[in-house]
Amino acid sequence: MSARAESQSSPLDSLKLAAAIGLFLLGVVAFYWFEAQSVLYRAIGLIAVAAVSIGIAMSTVRGRAAWAFARESRQELRRVVWPTRQETLQTTMIVIAMVLLVAVMLWLLDMFFLWGVESLVRPGG
Repeated sequence: MSARAESQSSPLDSLKLAAAIGLFLLGVVAFYWFEAQSVLYRAIGLIAVAAVSIGIAMSTVRGRAAWAFARESRQELRRVVWPTRQETLQTTMIVIAMVLLVAVMLWLLDMFFLWGVESLVRPGG
């Protein structure tokens, strides 16, 4: 996280965000409105409208902050020490073994309860 002071958003930024959202919603409506057209053309149009909407949204203070957050997140992902294949496989095997162990224990507990209920309910038992 950065310690930069965030500048205040202006009414123009709010208008830009509203326009971006409205444009995107209009693109979605148009996608379904022109259902007689090829899906390829409708998808290309929707992608183009989405790109323009994202461009408008990124020109706002919040959009620039979101872009900065995404960049910092990618940098942080590069710093993470990811487990090796062997560590991943060993951890997966431990998880599978524990799941099986708990499943067997629950099955045995269920059998015990079944035996108890049957002995109480069984006539002459």
